[in-house]
Amino acid sequence: MGLKGLKDASLKLILFGGKGGVGKTTCASAAALFLAEDFKTLIFSTDPAHSLADSLEQKLDDKPREVKGVKNLSALEVNAEKALSKFKTEHQDEIKKIVETGTNLDAEDIDSVFALPIPGMDEVMGFKTMIDLIDEAKFDKYIVDTAPTGHALRLLTSPKLLDDWVKVMAKMRWKYRYMVERFAGKYEPDKGDDFLLSMKKTVKKIEDLLRDTNKSEFIAVTIPEDMAVLETARLINNLGKYGIKVRQMVINNVVESNGCEFCREKRKEQEKYINLMRGKFNGLKTTIIPSCPHEIKGLKTLADFKNRLFS
Repeated sequence: MGLKGLKDASLKLILFGGKGGVGKTTCASAAALFLAEDFKTLIFSTDPAHSLADSLEQKLDDKPREVKGVKNLSALEVNAEKALSKFKTEHQDEIKKIVETGTNLDAEDIDSVFALPIPGMDEVMGFKTMIDLIDEAKFDKYIVDTAPTGHALRLLTSPKLLDDWVKVMAKMRWKYRYMVERFAGKYEPDKGDDFLLSMKKTVKKIEDLLRDTNKSEFIAVTIPEDMAVLETARLINNLGKYGIKVRQMVINNVVESNGCEFCREKRKEQEKYINLMRGKFNGLKTTIIPSCPHEIKGLKTLADFKNRLFS
């Protein structure tokens, strides 16, 4: 049985994630071809070591580009560092004003602090880039080819990081507001307050989307090997802690042939891990994908893979 429910009109965001090298990009690309049959679809890559362009055999950048040869499909590779730099440029006045009014730092110190990298904020801005594009509503379906597990978890838990950052900035602002009200009697909100409110709304928007199982779905991709099973379990458990429920799983690269001793032994070992996963993740719908003798790259081989993924 293949993946189900992705053509439900209410489902907007589909994310594929798992251990490195298990076929996330291939699954995401094939799903994009499948959905583009009926919906205007945009596929993102959030992996810093992008392979989406290689999979589609087309040059991509951080702007949506139409995929040649596929109607209704566009793709982009998220540049998180560029997104963060753009965010700082657009909002430096508000951020610096909040820090200036909420601390004893002088202008030179504030500039130095502002220039420092903020751990995790590139992932936050990468996700914000996606949310902004979804808000534009130019597409019906949005597919995310995530980076390997650790990076993907940072991406998906980025709302909490952004929320913590907003809370620190808001605390500075409340101190300033208290002093103004104490000595001037009245406080007039400014662009700094508007900025914090906007960021708070962004946090809620991301959290609501990821936790809404009608609008968002995370699909775990794995292979029948011990380390992959362990990492898949950690991924699913950690996502659950943040309210993101995984309902479907793809087990990729499964040997089906009994034609030689190597194949028989490999199949026997894989069946052990497949049965282990079916027991450990018994609430998940599982799709088994047989191993392919050739590299899956380009639209023709992706179309063949799509038929197996959704058969």
